[in-house]
Amino acid sequence: MSQPWWKSGVVYQIYPRSFQDSDGDGVGDLAGIRRRLGYLQGLGVDAVWISPIFVSPMADFGYDVADYCAIDPMFGTLADFDALVAEAHARGLKLILDFVPNHTSEAHPWFKEARASRESRRRDWYIWRDRKPDDAPPNNWLSHFGGSAWEWDEATGQFYYHAYLKQQPDLNWRNPEVRAAMIDVLRFWLDRGVDGFRVDVLWHLIKDAAFRDNPPNPSFQPSQAGIESFLQIHSCDQPEVHEVVTDMRRALDAYPDRVLIGEIYLPAERLVAYYGRDLAGAHLPFNFQLLQTPWRADDVARVVRDYEALLPPGAWPNWVLGNHDRPRVASRVGPAQARVAAMLLFTLRGTPTLYYGDELGLEQVAIPPNLVQDPWEKNEPGLGLGRDPCRTPMPWDGSRNAGFSPAAPWLPLNPDWEMRNVASETTDPASMLSLCRRLIALRRASSALALGAYAPVSAHDGVLVFERLDDSERVLIALNFTDAPRRTSLPVGDWRPVCSTASVRQPGNRNGRLELGPDEGMILRAAPSDLR
Repeated sequence: MSQPWWKSGVVYQIYPRSFQDSDGDGVGDLAGIRRRLGYLQGLGVDAVWISPIFVSPMADFGYDVADYCAIDPMFGTLADFDALVAEAHARGLKLILDFVPNHTSEAHPWFKEARASRESRRRDWYIWRDRKPDDAPPNNWLSHFGGSAWEWDEATGQFYYHAYLKQQPDLNWRNPEVRAAMIDVLRFWLDRGVDGFRVDVLWHLIKDAAFRDNPPNPSFQPSQAGIESFLQIHSCDQPEVHEVVTDMRRALDAYPDRVLIGEIYLPAERLVAYYGRDLAGAHLPFNFQLLQTPWRADDVARVVRDYEALLPPGAWPNWVLGNHDRPRVASRVGPAQARVAAMLLFTLRGTPTLYYGDELGLEQVAIPPNLVQDPWEKNEPGLGLGRDPCRTPMPWDGSRNAGFSPAAPWLPLNPDWEMRNVASETTDPASMLSLCRRLIALRRASSALALGAYAPVSAHDGVLVFERLDDSERVLIALNFTDAPRRTSLPVGDWRPVCSTASVRQPGNRNGRLELGPDEGMILRAAPSDLR
């Protein structure tokens, strides 16, 4: 029986402002992405997920949508989008859109109508509440970007709720008209050939009906974002949200071979509920645990073990190492361990998502205060929350502005762009890009790595060892999480090295013991005679 493409596929995330500029304004666009589809095809990925490209005032760089069914002129036109979809499909690539259903822009016609009058027919499309007798907001809910989540509207004498910026009022997903309108948005893009959606802040869509205060967080530290001062038990992750996810899934199921991915920052035991009853929810509730787990062999082994145990029967796992909201993996774990992380990402059971530039080993880029763009950093400065450092332009070559744009880019380039770019890494067999290409090709060619079972072997002395296996193949992965040489025992069998993160190395399999260099990961394959 054939498996859906998204199970064996690799997803590649593009932050469109930063991928490739085609019109010389210093900002990436759809024509730029289309120009680079050959690169993505050569990299070996299967699907491209594009962060929001809809009409927007750009208060939060596209996550404040003013028209869900039109392309922002900054990125191009609907004709540009249709051409991108057509060429992506011609190259065997799927295209996934970023759907932002929790909130709109304050400039959206729906919200303009809602705030015009308390009697507006769209008033209940958003969340409005009276102030308390002491003029305070309705409850203690906070915005993810700092301060209260309630904004006073003088004209109509009520507060409206915004989980993020005040320019991003939350929709009322308890209103059936809102649900119907947003499902129609999905169908609009599905009819244009989109292969799926990544749904932004999916766990936020339904709020507590009684709007109870969130309880204080006893573990809060002053160095954390303000939102962390309370436990978000009433402002998100409500039981009724799963009805919404099922509705979205039902809309996608009317079209063949589509995928529903959910952004959900929750502990694994709550995350897996978003697969839905009888797996009728999201195909892939994003699993962000590797973004937050201490980078040690035993901690990673525990996370994988616990996640695998929590998955509902038949659910397919997924793994993420980076995205547009979190520090780049090469800065979190170091450049050497970033190679080990790449091998982990492409060999664990489940669908991997690769963030643009991570295949080059890009690190966080320091942004001078006068060039900061991120509204979160502006609202809560000094806490290191800014997301600009992981959103900098893709360096393509050693030409002006790294081949990203003839104009000054909207954010600074990585300082080592003249050496760390696609062109230079393409010709270097020891580069991070060359390693990622090898790993993706190996995953594509291996039935065990693509769809096989996961079997833990050991996590000892800083080395994680596990197997991927099916009826025709056994593959062993050994990852040294330390900067010192390590030896580890191998399961019984004739194991033959297939790939190493090290650029040059000697065969390390001696008498059932594997010798790993510092910061080295290795993939080995069992001889056919050792198949179980």
